[in-house]
Amino acid sequence: MNIGMILDDTFPPDPRVENEALSLIQSGHKVFLYCLDYTRRLPVFENINGINVYRQRFPGIIYSLSALAYTIPVYHLYLKRSLSHFLRKNHIQVIHVHDMQVARSVFWVTKKIKIPVVLDFHENRPEIMKYYSHVSSFLGKLLIYPSIWKRFEHRYIIKADKIIVVTEEAKEYYRKKTGVSEKKIVVVPNTVRKGFYTDYKIDDKIIDRYAQHFMILYLGDTGKRRGLTTMINSLKYLVKLIPEIKLVIVGSSDNDNYLKQLVTTLHYNDYVDFTGWVDVALFPSYILSGEIGACPIHKNIHHDTTYANKIFQSLAFGKPVVVSDCKAQENIVEKYNFGLVFKDQDARDFADKILKLYHDKNLYNTLSKNGRKAIAEELNWDNNTFVLKKLYEDL
Repeated sequence: MNIGMILDDTFPPDPRVENEALSLIQSGHKVFLYCLDYTRRLPVFENINGINVYRQRFPGIIYSLSALAYTIPVYHLYLKRSLSHFLRKNHIQVIHVHDMQVARSVFWVTKKIKIPVVLDFHENRPEIMKYYSHVSSFLGKLLIYPSIWKRFEHRYIIKADKIIVVTEEAKEYYRKKTGVSEKKIVVVPNTVRKGFYTDYKIDDKIIDRYAQHFMILYLGDTGKRRGLTTMINSLKYLVKLIPEIKLVIVGSSDNDNYLKQLVTTLHYNDYVDFTGWVDVALFPSYILSGEIGACPIHKNIHHDTTYANKIFQSLAFGKPVVVSDCKAQENIVEKYNFGLVFKDQDARDFADKILKLYHDKNLYNTLSKNGRKAIAEELNWDNNTFVLKKLYEDL
């Protein structure tokens, strides 16, 4: 089957898109990926590990207009023609849409080209948009309406042939909101490929840098809703009891200046490292250098229905996790018993959970063992391959 994946961003990198594409190729399908290139410097066509990547070159202004995709549909009008050409040229038999930003263009095209549509929600876009700085700005409030995005999201869930979400909680959320059949929605979590924790290289400089520290690692975007202020504020309860403690934050956002200023104001510069973004190939070295993986995201509808990749990445190397009580991650931690849950935005409770793991070695080792077992037996990408294969067999 010729599967046309549609991505409203550049490629690479996008681990979820790549993992799904490779799984479908391994199942005997051909994957053609339509993606965007605002730099106009990348090859128009490229084969990446068997994925036929077609890049549509757009001016930067189109990226800006994408925020208005469901208010003033210039963005969708711009994409419509090139999408139609891509589908016809490659004889696409199923369209696999990654997230809803580009969904409107796809459904416009399929009015004339009758092709089944799989809608793959990486996140709850209408809900998470509420926390974007450009949406909460003066102009954003005038022009961008998450409520309209939500209305279109529900409309397209009903119109699509299949829906993919990342958690059981997301499946239940959309089923209740839209009334679609439970059988229409399948769950494909953002778990890790086996190669991530079996085929990697160690950077000895990173290992040596943190050898004498009790390191708590955060991987990913550092935006306000990610809860890093909770981690930083927890140091007031930790530095005297764990003098060797070190928070290592691998990632970046426009919130970094605020976080760094907070660290300086609290006089914790010796206890916090900001690395910025690093190559994914270095992630195993950072994870192995640490003792605990942290995911302190704030509670909201989006975070209650999703998992962060960092959880599975830490577990793959036997590192227990400490997570906030967002519904989805709380449920999975309790189900597999590979970490501890703290109350959202409660720095004291976060510190208590760190201290518990620091002092109770038997508990630490039990959670570590459970994490490795969960990854090896269930929470790995190989299991997702079977789900995707079944979805396309049904189509």
